[in-house]
Parts: sequence; C-alpha cells; structure tokens
Amino acid sequence: MTLLEGMCVPICTPFDASGERLDEVGLLSHVDHMVESGVHIIMTCGGTGEFAYLRPEERRLVHEKVARHLNGQRPMVMHTSAINTMDAIDLAKHAQGIGASAVMVLPPYFEGPDTDGVISFYESLAEAVDVPIMVYNIPVHSGIDITPALFTRLLEIDNIEYIKDSTGDMIRIQELVATGGRIFNGADPLAFFGLLAGCEGCVWGAVNAMPAPAVALFNHVRHNELDAARELWKRMLPSQLFFWSHVYNAAVKAAVGMRSRHIGPCRSPVQPLSDEVLAELAKALAPLSEPAD
Repeated sequence: MTLLEGMCVPICTPFDASGERLDEVGLLSHVDHMVESGVHIIMTCGGTGEFAYLRPEERRLVHEKVARHLNGQRPMVMHTSAINTMDAIDLAKHAQGIGASAVMVLPPYFEGPDTDGVISFYESLAEAVDVPIMVYNIPVHSGIDITPALFTRLLEIDNIEYIKDSTGDMIRIQELVATGGRIFNGADPLAFFGLLAGCEGCVWGAVNAMPAPAVALFNHVRHNELDAARELWKRMLPSQLFFWSHVYNAAVKAAVGMRSRHIGPCRSPVQPLSDEVLAELAKALAPLSEPAD
C-alpha cells in the first residue's frame, strides 16, 4: 500500500453562478489542473470542498466522478466524516468501494462523546474498512481536540495511520511528529515550518489557487534546498495569512479565480468577498506573480 506524502489538495467543489448546482465539468477540469501542476494527492469533499454544505448524494457523486476521472493517476483521499458511527461507516465503505487510497474522518462533532467514545468511534470505523484512516483534527469546528496523547492511543488501532492537524500550533505539530504517526499539517501559515518539523506533507486548501508553488515548496524542503524554500515561502506567506484571517472557502475560491479559472461561488449562506477585500487578496497574491530572484 502506497504511503501518502506530499501536497494534498482538498479540491474545491465548483458550483454554477447560483451556488446550488454542481459544475461537474468545472470540477474535473480543476482536478486536471492540479494533476498537471504536479500535486501529489487529491482529496474530495474536504473542508475546502464545502462538504458541510453538500447534500449526501452530492458528496458521493463528487467522490465517484473524481475517482473515475483520475483512474489511479494520483492517490485519492476521500473525506467521509459523519456525526454518528453508522453513517461514517457507510460513507467510508462507499469510498473504499470506489478506490479511495485513504479516508479522512473527523471525530464525531457537535455535542460529541468523551475520549472513550472517540476511541470507540474510530475502532468501529477501522473494523469496517481496510483502507488507511486519516484522523482530522480541527477542534475549533469539531469541538473535540485530538491531542498527541489521544492520537498515540488511536495509533494502536489498525488502519489509523495519519492525522491532519489544523490547530495552527507548531508545538502541537512537533508533539504529533514525535508520536511516530504520519502527520499532515493543515494550517496554511505553518506549511513551510510543518515540513521542516517532519510532516509527511500538507492537506492545504490554498493549493487550489497555487498548485505549482506548493509542489515546489515541498520539493525544495525534501531536497534540502532550504534557501530556495525560504525565498518561495516569503512570496507565499502574504496569501496564507490572508486565507487564515478571512472566510476561508470564499477566499480560496476567489484566489483560484484570480490565478487560474473561475469555479463559481461558495454555497449559501457563505457570501462572496467584497470588492474591498478582493483588492486586499489581490495584493496578497501579487508576490506569486513576480519573477523569482
């Protein structure tokens, strides 16, 4: 089984102008752009894919369309979170059945269980599927924090191999790396530093808007070309700080539109950025359009 490493893009889900209809042609075209740019891993229905706003049948459709289109060109992680155990198992089984390389799963969110309940949830999930499981830690949204101590316990479960950590805490990243698990950074402004700390890669929404620079950053660090990596990161950082401090999905989709292709708005109730904020985004993206020194 191929181990996951590198830049993993949680692919944006394109919609038509109303935001209510999936743009399937735009989705596959966007996937092609990621592959052509060298992105290592494709993730469907992640946070940047607006999974929380997709209808259940839409989530399955996106997984299926992209899996069929990729046809093994890249490892594919499918995000299959659900609040209750059986729904999470059903989604994960569906993903395994259509060729997922791994599934990413949040702990049960919204008035979720205690630690024993979280462990039971992942044990049940791991017993039901054979594909590797990436735990998704974003406590600001899930309400549950997968601490290094808890992740160490989860690593004892067969199939639990990875964690995406979106706390934005470098101490936490280093503590997770020390567990011996395979760690993916999920906080945009820490992408460079997470790689230096030993992360296998990043699950990074901004890759939608800047796939080639993201891949170059990973390659520079892996080849110990740290001067080149630092210079590239300086050009990337303004946009990463922008994304982290604004409505994330709206900002990323706007950035994709500025840098490559229009992929439609976010689904309601997420609103498009104002003209004033769009101007700030354009300024933050500008260094990536300048020639490298």
